Formats: sequence, structure tokens, C-alpha cells
Amino acid sequence: MIDLAGEPLFGLPLPAIWFGLVFFVLGMFLFLDGFDFGIGILFATREDDHEKETLLAAIGPFWDGNEVWLVVFGGALFAAFPSVYANLFSRYYLLMFAILAALGLRGLAPEMYEEREDEQWRRYWGYSFVAGSALTPFLLGMFAINWLTGVAGIVSIPGLLGGLAVVALTVADGAAFLGLKTRGSLRDDASRYGIRAVAAYVGLVALTLVAIYVTTPGLQSALLSVPVIALVLLSIALAAGYVVATRQGQYHAAFGTVAGLVAALVGVIATAMFPAIDRAAGIPVSEGIVSTLPLNLMTIMMAFLLPIVLSYFGVLYSVFSGPIDAEASYG
Repeated sequence: MIDLAGEPLFGLPLPAIWFGLVFFVLGMFLFLDGFDFGIGILFATREDDHEKETLLAAIGPFWDGNEVWLVVFGGALFAAFPSVYANLFSRYYLLMFAILAALGLRGLAPEMYEEREDEQWRRYWGYSFVAGSALTPFLLGMFAINWLTGVAGIVSIPGLLGGLAVVALTVADGAAFLGLKTRGSLRDDASRYGIRAVAAYVGLVALTLVAIYVTTPGLQSALLSVPVIALVLLSIALAAGYVVATRQGQYHAAFGTVAGLVAALVGVIATAMFPAIDRAAGIPVSEGIVSTLPLNLMTIMMAFLLPIVLSYFGVLYSVFSGPIDAEASYG
């Protein structure tokens, strides 16, 4: 008989596991919804109406489901680290509202874009779609870097650089996904933008880490640790792999390298942060976690639910795999 109120389940280091799980879910959101954001940004490069419809059709079956990971991230953080959740939302509440507003704009814009054939109407909602798609990853990157560094305000140099880095990463993500879903000149153009974006991403990540090192002395030793350096070197190798795979038309491989880049980025943030989970409030993982009973119960639930969610996404992406039909539309 397991004593759920006594020791952690099977003696597992559940606080550290849930810390990793929170960042795993954040990474899933950044990777999966990242290509939606990237395609939304690349929407600004298209002038032909048919190509715009193709971009919208490429993300149509996925973006609603991809946003579930953001909900799961907030839910996991609230359930496992409620004090941290409260601190972050209190400290960065304006930033949180801005992220939600940008997400809302990104979701609303394509729906409104399809409502009318009027040129001015579509131009306005097309711009709105691009703005929401660019602002969401930018603000999310700011939030992640601010959380890591523990700054009291919303705007910081590392946060701005980190936001730009995440935007560049989503463009590379979107370009790789379009390599899987489109053909011809549209795919070729997206590939060129993707190569530029991944190069910009590497440079912006380097600048972000330098800015954190200079402005946050408490993180200097963490940034120079072997795991962080290894993840940075891995990111450079993956970015090079992205360029090679894209130029050779190996779009599945390119998309896979983006998954690695996202994992490395989230890994750098989590590794540099641990064992703290809220530097500004001085809360370590071991103290921010909920008590043993709810933690054990949540772990059992997550052990059942997470495979189901992952299986659902596996089925979703299998059903809608392959290039989209030339006559496909968002609606």
C-alpha cells in the first residue's frame, strides 16, 4: 500500500521532475505553436492571395491544438509551484496580459481575414495576423528571460534580446514546416527566410547570454557551467544542421533540428535557473513545490494523462501529414 501523504512516490525526486516537466511543456508550446507564429510572420512576405491562403491552410488544422500546451504550462506551474505562479503573474502581470492579447489577435485575425473579400479589410486583418504572430513569441521570450534573471521590471536588455531570438527561432520553425507542407517557389522562398532566421537566432542567443552575464552577476557561474556550454555548442551544431538540411531539401531533418534548438534553449534556461525556480523571490524548487499528498496525486494523474495527450498529437499530425492540396484554404 502506497502512503500518498508520506514520502514522495516511489522515492522519486518529484520536485525536480515537476520542474523539468514545466519546462518540457513550455518547450512543446514553443516548438509546436512556434511554426504557427513563424508562418504568421512569413505571411508578411507574400503578396499573392493564393499563397496567403496556402499559408493559412498549412496551420489551419494545428494551431488550436498547439495552444493547448500553453494552457498545460500554466496549469502545471499553478498546480506544482503555486507560490511561483502567483509571484510571476503578480510581477509580470502587464506582460502576461500583453501575451494573451497578442495570442487573441493572432487567433482572431485569420478568422476575420476569411470573412470578406474586400481588399482593405483583408489588408488590415493580414497586418493584424502578422503583428499577433510576431508579438506573441517576442513577449514570451521576454517573459522567459525575465523569469530567469529575476528582474523586477518588464523591459530589460536581456529580455528584449531574448524576445528577438525567440521570434527568429519561430521563423526558422515555420519555414521548416512549410518545407513539409508546400512545394515550388513558396517553399524555396520560405527556405531562404528560414536560413537567415536560424543564423539570426544563433547571433541573438549569443548576445542574450552575454547581456545576462553582464547584467546578472548571480548567474555568471551557471552560464559558464559545463551543461550550459554544452547546450550552446549543441545549438550551434543544430543550426548548422538546419542550414545543410534545408539546402539539401531534407525538410523533415530541418524540422527535427528546430525541435533540438527549442529543447536546447529551454534547457539552457532551466539549467541556469535550477535549483531556484524564482530568483527574484529567492524560492528554490524544494521550497516552491506543493506538499507531498497533492504532489503524489498529480504525478499519478500526469503519468496517465501525458501519454494520452502526446498520442493525440501524434494522431493529429499523422492524419494531416504531407503537402497540402493546391486548392486548400483556411476555412
